[in-house]
This record gives sequence, C-alpha cells and structure tokens, in this order.
Amino acid sequence: MKKKLLSFLTIVILAAGVYWFEGGDLHTKKTGENQPSSAQVTLQFPSGRYPETAHHIKEAIRAGKSPVCTIDREGADQNRKQSLAGIPTRKGYDRDEWPMAMCTEGGKGANVKYIAPKDNRGAGSWVSHQLDEYKDGTRVQFVVK
Repeated sequence: MKKKLLSFLTIVILAAGVYWFEGGDLHTKKTGENQPSSAQVTLQFPSGRYPETAHHIKEAIRAGKSPVCTIDREGADQNRKQSLAGIPTRKGYDRDEWPMAMCTEGGKGANVKYIAPKDNRGAGSWVSHQLDEYKDGTRVQFVVK
C-alpha cells in the first residue's frame, strides 16, 4: 500500500513540475513565437478553467471571426451595445461576445452565445488581468488549446 501511495505521489509531483516548467505559462508572450506578424502578444486562453468561453471562442474563430484582438478599452461600451443589440437576455445566462467588446474587432456582427455567468465573468476577469499592462492599440493573438 505504501509503495502504491509513494508511486502515486511521485507521479503527481512530476506532473506538477511539467505543468509548472512547460505547460503552465498561461501569461502573455512577446512576438516571435509562431504568431502572425500583425499580433504583438499571444495569450494562451485557459480552456480548462473557462470551458464554455473557450468553446465559444474556438467556434467563433472557425466561423470566420478574428483570433486577434486590438485592445480598445474606450470603445468597449459602444461595441457591447452594438454586439448585443437585438439579442434578448436569458435568465441564468450571460451573452458572451467574440470578438470581445474591448477589441476594435468587436461590436456589430460579433458572434454572441449564451453561456453560464460564472464561466463568462471569470474569463472576462482573467483576460482583463492578463492584458492590464498593455496599452490600447496592442494586438493580441488569442490561442485556445
């Protein structure tokens, strides 16, 4: 029994180490690592933490929406108003937009999907914190694994 427990703990520690050193970097990276030349930053979106939002982003990009977000915080309210126009609220759901309202690519014509508020708001907060240090006009490539 002790041998099995020790083996299990070793595997868990090794997996945590691999995540920490290899796969755990969910933060932004500077240009130069498999990015389109138009993007300045790549953001690895954590699909495990926000699965509904991740699925929506992938779905919208497959449907032709841009994977690049040009940060435009001042235009967010107007973009949100345009993208959600005519889409009624639904009890127990948020209306998630892609491209996001904080992107110049957002607004009229954005892909909108109903998702759980916890997922949507958590994802929005996470993205906001990741992009805090970047100025408006910065182009961000979103990558959802």
